[in-house]
Amino acid sequence: MTINTFSRLGTASGYATAVGNISALQESLATLQQSLTSGLKINQPSDDPIGAAQAERAITRLARIQSDQKALGLQTDAITSAESTLGQSVTAMQSFRQLVVSAGNPTLTTTDRQTIALQMSQLRDQVLSLSNTTDANGQPLFGALGSALAPFVQQSNAPASYSFNGVAGQNASTTVSIPAALDGDKAFMFKPAQDASYNVSFATNGGQSSTGAVTLQPQPAPPVTGSDYQIDFSTNAGVAQYTVTQLSTPPVVGTPTNYTAGSPINFDGLSLSVTGTPQAGDSIKVQANTSVFGVMDQAISAISSSTNSSGTLSQAIGQALANIDIGINHLQAARGLAGVLMNRSDSIGAAQTAGSTRAEAARSRAQDIDMVKAITDFQTQQTGYDAALKSYGQIQKLSLFNYIS
Repeated sequence: MTINTFSRLGTASGYATAVGNISALQESLATLQQSLTSGLKINQPSDDPIGAAQAERAITRLARIQSDQKALGLQTDAITSAESTLGQSVTAMQSFRQLVVSAGNPTLTTTDRQTIALQMSQLRDQVLSLSNTTDANGQPLFGALGSALAPFVQQSNAPASYSFNGVAGQNASTTVSIPAALDGDKAFMFKPAQDASYNVSFATNGGQSSTGAVTLQPQPAPPVTGSDYQIDFSTNAGVAQYTVTQLSTPPVVGTPTNYTAGSPINFDGLSLSVTGTPQAGDSIKVQANTSVFGVMDQAISAISSSTNSSGTLSQAIGQALANIDIGINHLQAARGLAGVLMNRSDSIGAAQTAGSTRAEAARSRAQDIDMVKAITDFQTQQTGYDAALKSYGQIQKLSLFNYIS
């Protein structure tokens, strides 16, 4: 026995279902088409709130890294310029030193030495100009922690009258940046307690004596004050003595001390040797050199005013060479620091590039569409959509009225 089962299908319901499915396919196709044209699978936060948040964080990181890279580029350019400027300064100082050596030639006349002194003045002006060099933004390359646009100022035409118009010190590097300026105070200025750079000259020299360079006493010793001094020789009951006066305000006069030939004169952490037999009334001036420029001025002054009969010429030249070498060492040390900062910049730049790559990868994973998969899905959806349209067109023709004659 065969049982036939009949199901009643509502025509209106079937049409509504078909139209709804076609609309859903149409919407899906439109979404895929938008993703294909934009290249993004998240075109608005509602598409994927979690993915949108991840993409936004990655975009923020990328923007921050790009900003840091731009700042690092400017800082690196400034330090590169500072390193080059220090190289020029060292070259000028070495040329200055050669002129000082040549001025000691006993065959030269006073006029010859004055000509050499003019050449030395040009080099001094060059070094002073280089010390006030600015970067592309007009900021001083040697401004330390902050300075005027021209950090190094000549106070007067007198030797050694230069000052650093700023705040001494060196900014430290961070994980994303390097300093944009070097400590010009450390590069071009002297510190008596560290450098012991002094200019020694006889105000009166009846005994035709000479002196060696000022040196630091072995530790522990009294602190170096940085003041200028005057050493006066006298006799007391036939015994040679000397008195050291600190030329501060007010002056500080020391206690007369017996002088022993060949023994150094020690005062305030400093030591000075005298060769010869100073006479009563002889006087020595000890002036602290405060800058590279002051040392150059002292050498220019000594050479331009010296004569072949001057017994102090060789002492002045030896003293100038020692002080110039201190200045060159300062500049070379600053140049070495610039090289360290440039290496640090390379390391930071490499880290920023790696960070940018990681952030871009995170953004791409969260936001970018898989183009191959999206094209395949689109073609599949389009095929289904075409089939739905064709089947709907066939179904809507089914009606009893089509069979009633």
